[in-house]
Amino acid sequence: MEAATTQAGHADLARIKRMIPHRDPMLLIDEVRDIRKGESAVGVLDVRAEAPHFAGHFPGEPIMPGVLIVEALAQTAGILVVDTLGMEDQDLTVYFMTIDRARFRRLVTPGDRLEFHVRIVRGRGKIWKFEGQAKVGDDVAAEAEYSAMIIPPGDRRRVRPQE
Repeated sequence: MEAATTQAGHADLARIKRMIPHRDPMLLIDEVRDIRKGESAVGVLDVRAEAPHFAGHFPGEPIMPGVLIVEALAQTAGILVVDTLGMEDQDLTVYFMTIDRARFRRLVTPGDRLEFHVRIVRGRGKIWKFEGQAKVGDDVAAEAEYSAMIIPPGDRRRVRPQE
């Protein structure tokens, strides 16, 4: 891992799309700010009522699914790793390996601004572990520990699900 720098980086939507392969409707972050290489980052999502998952979760009482909140934490972590490794524009894919200690503490609804605070716990090579909290203001909406594998395009066929 590189040493932490004092200047924080930023990724707008155009840069995010150069760093991870996710697209609508599965791209769940609008920007990533406060990127500290090898350390931490904060993703941001303005939760919009027209998001496709709200049509069925739940009609008349739209609530953002917890699994999508955890996915957004992972996308933020993916941006942090790509920035840390200097591997932008390399068509990398990030696969979940584990999700541990996931807790959901607050409902997230249209109009909320979600911030995804992620921190690298351990990272080397292809395998990385993170801690993350999703917050609305000062309220923790969700938190989890998770690990992921970073895969370059030529290695995708060799990835096997864990048994």
